[in-house]
Amino acid sequence: MRFVDEAVVHARAGKGGAGCVAFLREKYRPKGGPAGGDGGNGGDVVFVADGNLTTLLDFKFQPLLFAEPGENGRGKSQHGKCAEDLRVRVPAGTRILDDETGEIIGDLVRPGDEIVAARGGRGGRGNARYATPTNQAPRYAQPGLPGEERMLRLELLLLADVGLVGYPNVGKSSLISVVSAARPRVADYPFTTLVPHLGVVRVDDRDFVLADIPGLIEGAHRGEGLGTRFLRHVSRTRLLIHLLDVGGLSGRDPVEDYDRINRELELFDAELAGKPQIVVANKIDLDAARENVARVRAAFATRGIELRAISTVTREGVAELMQEIALRLQEMARAAQAATGAAVAGAGEA
Repeated sequence: MRFVDEAVVHARAGKGGAGCVAFLREKYRPKGGPAGGDGGNGGDVVFVADGNLTTLLDFKFQPLLFAEPGENGRGKSQHGKCAEDLRVRVPAGTRILDDETGEIIGDLVRPGDEIVAARGGRGGRGNARYATPTNQAPRYAQPGLPGEERMLRLELLLLADVGLVGYPNVGKSSLISVVSAARPRVADYPFTTLVPHLGVVRVDDRDFVLADIPGLIEGAHRGEGLGTRFLRHVSRTRLLIHLLDVGGLSGRDPVEDYDRINRELELFDAELAGKPQIVVANKIDLDAARENVARVRAAFATRGIELRAISTVTREGVAELMQEIALRLQEMARAAQAATGAAVAGAGEA
């Protein structure tokens, strides 16, 4: 299955049914009067988050989302039937925007979340509604109102606890393949990873979801390299693992790489750049790495940052890193719970 994280769809809600102009004509009821029923309401276009879906691929082949119109009113004061809503399933984590204005219409984070993206038209009133003592035989009724129609852009943002960021070929795919059942392509050339991958990591009795994001380069916020398309996937994560290559084969300085990537994160989204990070030096199994690690660790120490060192080849330091990540996530969850409790208590006192 192809991973598709963006799609543009044409959503059109159903038109309301027309009201009816009719008069009651029955034997022994010579003055039956107006008896035109109301039209039914058109169906809404409703997006529903489904935890079993992982891609927006279906919308590449079916971009037209048209809800059914309401039924017209009939004689004998029979109202038209309201149309069923068109319920469209999307992956959890999908954000829905107006394609013309960029306005965010809905953000379906959890399975079961839903949003009405286009409202159906109201059914017209039949002539029975307009009967008055001075107008006992109205010969007009309302037409049904058209439903909302709009072009929508769907964006999928992966739901993960931890995001792996760094330059291409620093070992992000290797790390997620070592610690989880995810099997991304691993090769010795830039941009091996072209789509994000999710892996579930189990540490003792705790699980967390790790996201492997395609490599970033300088200028990514402007669309260079793989561009901004995948930067948004780390926006929902709670913790970032910033992976650096200290093996010396890339010819780049790991400290400069760290600064460049953080600059790209900040230029894309200041809130994303402010997320907590664990800085990790990878490829310490290579000959030049030991000397590089000592220099890089000293450079980060002057900034108050503790550098972790691992090798995805020999697995050195990997288990300890996963333990630390699980512990950090647990502490962050407790802090968030305490903050929520304090806010609720403050509201109660007020």
